[in-house]
Amino acid sequence: MPFPRSSGILLHPTSFPSRYGIGDLGDSAYRFVEFLQRSGQQFWQVLPLGPTGHGNSPYMCFSSMAGNPLLISPDRLYHEGWLTDEDLASLPDFPAERVEYDRVIETKMPLLLKAAQRFKEHATVEQRMEFDAFCASRAFWLNDYALFIALKQAQGGMSWHQWDEAIASRDSEALAEWRLKLSEEIFQHKYLQFEFFRQWSTLRNYANDLGIRIIGDIPIYVAHDSVDVWAFPEFFHLDPETGEPSLMAGVPPDYFSETGQLWGNPIYHWEALEKAGFGWWLQRFRATLDYVDIVRIDHFRGFCAYWAVPQGEETAMNGEWIDAPGTAFFETLETELGHLPILAEDLGVITPDVEDLRDRFEFPGMKILQFAFGGGADNPFLPFNFERNCVVYTGTHDNDTTQGWFSELPEYERDRLIRYLGCTSEAGIHWDLIRLGMASVANQAIFPLQDLLGLGTESRMNYPGKPDGNWGWRYGAEVLTEELGDRLLALVELYGRAPKPPSKQEREPLPDIEPGHHDHH
Repeated sequence: MPFPRSSGILLHPTSFPSRYGIGDLGDSAYRFVEFLQRSGQQFWQVLPLGPTGHGNSPYMCFSSMAGNPLLISPDRLYHEGWLTDEDLASLPDFPAERVEYDRVIETKMPLLLKAAQRFKEHATVEQRMEFDAFCASRAFWLNDYALFIALKQAQGGMSWHQWDEAIASRDSEALAEWRLKLSEEIFQHKYLQFEFFRQWSTLRNYANDLGIRIIGDIPIYVAHDSVDVWAFPEFFHLDPETGEPSLMAGVPPDYFSETGQLWGNPIYHWEALEKAGFGWWLQRFRATLDYVDIVRIDHFRGFCAYWAVPQGEETAMNGEWIDAPGTAFFETLETELGHLPILAEDLGVITPDVEDLRDRFEFPGMKILQFAFGGGADNPFLPFNFERNCVVYTGTHDNDTTQGWFSELPEYERDRLIRYLGCTSEAGIHWDLIRLGMASVANQAIFPLQDLLGLGTESRMNYPGKPDGNWGWRYGAEVLTEELGDRLLALVELYGRAPKPPSKQEREPLPDIEPGHHDHH
């Protein structure tokens, strides 16, 4: 659906400042939301919020519906009485500008488990009822998830397809036995989801009250080593003997890679999904809309046709395109859940059928300014070629920062860019591109925080194809200055992206929300 003219910032919560080595849902998150409001922004875009595994990628989670416990704020738990001064007394010194995931997990998980224990022993009747209601309402994914993570720990972290045959294949007696054996751990994982969800919902309500909507992200594929594949193997192409993916996801060779990209996720068994009324996908959307207001679908073209690579291949070269039932799926989604606010990540090899699917449901596509200056005047990423129903970005989490990108541009592209702009300003190339996006006809303009700050390559979030060292960037609390907010607000007002003034009934004063001391609904 088309959106009103507006703008926002792309920032993953792990990037917030905090003394626990990783951004979380504590005070810094509220300060950021207030910065968005002061600078006239209406959107906050995040990456997937799920529990990450090896490599810490939010695009390879243990569950497509659970939240990442590492985002829980210990300060909030302290305010609620689940952690003590003593618990928080001897925190190690963490670097302010990077997440060191192993050290964070080592420090933070014991704190979270202490909170779980105290909750178990001291929760009031009312708190326990709230917890039970949460567990009942999320039973579709929560029961399997808590068991899966507990089993994974009991099995030394091994992937589910390497577990004992009985639990890998979900034999009901074996499952019942393990549920009993791991009941303590299962409770802990359910409690962590409860806390994550409470903290996130409070933050989201605060953002919504300030006129900020959250754009979340559904990666089309799920990790092979995830509760989704273990609990619903019939919906994936798996080798019946080994449980390995028999068909793997990826993209064919293109301009960026001679061998294509082999992601390795199992491909969906779309016939089985369709026969089951797309029920698993509907649940996935419901779960995501529990967290966010608008959904960005990563690799949207996979709903039209997907690249399938047989088991055993080392690269993505030997695959084939197979059609997916995108129209039937989105019609079902609309029938069941109504007309949803969806953005389509339509980058890469886009064929007319993908555009037809996107346009049929009026999903805005994405335009990346960093892609605009190679090629000629027909380049679809040049602003004069945009249609209004799209979202313009300087770059995404997969791109270099604008400063980093500009410093490496080939002469030809740099020359084209400067001629297109007419001149470059003293503010720096990052502000020139932000201005270009703001001025374009795109209904929405979204910029990574790194670009507002003019940071270089060392601050990029992800290098696609590089297995380690990604997803670590963080900013310091002092960077969200009044001057930065004013500069952004000036562009928002100049280019007609300012929020509309609220109607009379919306103008009632907001309750004074003091982070750490509000009721949870």
